[in-house]
Amino acid sequence: MSTAALRSIVGLLLLAGCAGAGGGWTKSGADQAAASREYRDCESLAGSAVETQAQIDTDIAATRRNDWERADVTSEQTGMMAAGLKERRDNIVARCMQAKGFAQQR
Repeated sequence: MSTAALRSIVGLLLLAGCAGAGGGWTKSGADQAAASREYRDCESLAGSAVETQAQIDTDIAATRRNDWERADVTSEQTGMMAAGLKERRDNIVARCMQAKGFAQQR
C-alpha cells in the first residue's frame, strides 16, 4: 500500500467519527444540539491529538514499504496502524465527553 493510500485511510478514519455528530451522548439539561456541538469539539481535539501519530505512521509506511511488500504484509501493517489510530481517537472522544458531563447511551 502506498503512502498516499495510508494517508487516505487515516483521513477516512478521522472523518468517520464525525459522521454521527453527537454519537449517542446525553446529559441532563442538554439538548441534541448541545450534545452535537460538544461532540464535534471533542472530535476536533481527538483529531489534533492523533495527527502526529498518523504522520509518524505514514513515515513508517513510506520507509518500510519495500520490506512489507516483500513479506506480503503491507495491508496488515497499515490496517493495524489505522485501527490503533481509530481506537485512540475513540478513547479521546469518550474521555472528553465524559469530562464534559455526558454519558453514552447504550
